[in-house]
Amino acid sequence: MWPSTEVPRAEPLPEAGPKWGGSRRNSEFVRVQAPAPTVTRERPSLGGPRRNSLIPVPGSPSEVGGRLGTMARPGMERWRDRLALVTGASGGIGAAVARALVQQGLKVVGCARTVGNIEELAAECKSAGYPGTLIPYRCDLSNEEDILSMFSAVRSQHSGVDICINNAGMARPDTLLSGSTSGWKEMFNVNVLALSICTREAYQSMKERNVDDGHIININSMCGHRVPPQSVIHFYSATKYAVTALTEGLRQELLEAQTHIRATCISPGLVETQFAFKLHDKDPEQAAATYEHIKCLKPEDVAEAVLYVLSTPPHVQVGDIQMRPTEQVT
Repeated sequence: MWPSTEVPRAEPLPEAGPKWGGSRRNSEFVRVQAPAPTVTRERPSLGGPRRNSLIPVPGSPSEVGGRLGTMARPGMERWRDRLALVTGASGGIGAAVARALVQQGLKVVGCARTVGNIEELAAECKSAGYPGTLIPYRCDLSNEEDILSMFSAVRSQHSGVDICINNAGMARPDTLLSGSTSGWKEMFNVNVLALSICTREAYQSMKERNVDDGHIININSMCGHRVPPQSVIHFYSATKYAVTALTEGLRQELLEAQTHIRATCISPGLVETQFAFKLHDKDPEQAAATYEHIKCLKPEDVAEAVLYVLSTPPHVQVGDIQMRPTEQVT
C-alpha cells in the first residue's frame, strides 16, 4: 500500500520550455488487441529451502530500462521537448513509461506520494545521456488540492501538459461481502476520482494553450473488461470497469468539443510489478506466488504500447489496447 504518514509538498520544477500547439485533422477510431511478447525470464521457486529466503520485489528503477532502446522512434519526433505527466511513476509501469518518454526526448513530470525512486530514476536517465528530462514531483493523488497544486506548478513553470498518462492505481484486499469502507474509498479515490481530476485538468491545460494534438492515456487493466473469480479484487475490478467507461466517455466528449486531442485506454493483463506485493502486503509469499502461474507481461511491454499509441499519426484514434501474456506456465 502507499504510505499514509507522508505530508505531500509542492516540488519546484525547472524553468518552462517552449509552448506548443497542434493542427486539426480528422480522426479514425481504432481498437487493438495486442498480446505482448512472451516473457522468458525465470523466477525462483517458492518450494523447498527457498521458502524462507528473501523474495524479490520487481519494479525498481534499475529494472525498468529493459529492451527499450534509446533510438528515436518514427512518429515520436513531434513530441520532442514537449511535456508529459505520468502519475504513479515511482515504480513498475509508471517508471518504465517515464523512462521510455525521456529516452524519446520528452520532458516528463513523474509524480507519486514518494519520490525517492523517481529521483533515482531521473539521475539514471541523466547519467545515461537520454535527450529528455525526468522531473520528480511529490503528489498525493487521493487529495484534490495536491493534484490542482501540481497542475498549477506545471502551468507556471512549463506552460502546461501536452500528454497525460493516468497510470497510478491501487488495490486493497477488501471483498464485497466483508471489505472495509475505507479500503473501497482508497481504491475509488485513486483509481477513479484522481484519474478523472487529472484528465479534466490536463484537458483544460491543453485547451487554454490551443493545443489541439494532445493525448490522454489511461493505463487500465484487463480487470476492467472481465471480473476474475478472486474475491479480493472484485472492488478493484469495478474501479477498472469505471476507467473503461470513462475513457470511452472522454473520447465522445472530445469529439463533441470538436478537438483533436485523443484518448486511449491501455489494458494489460498481469504485469510483473509490485502490484501483488501491495495487494498482499501481509503475505509476501502469496504475492510472489501470483507471478508464478503465468509468464507475466513486463512494465516495458506496456511502455512499448504507450510509445506505439503516441507515435501514430494525429488522425488515427487508438481507442483501446488489450494486452495479454501469450503463454501460461505449465
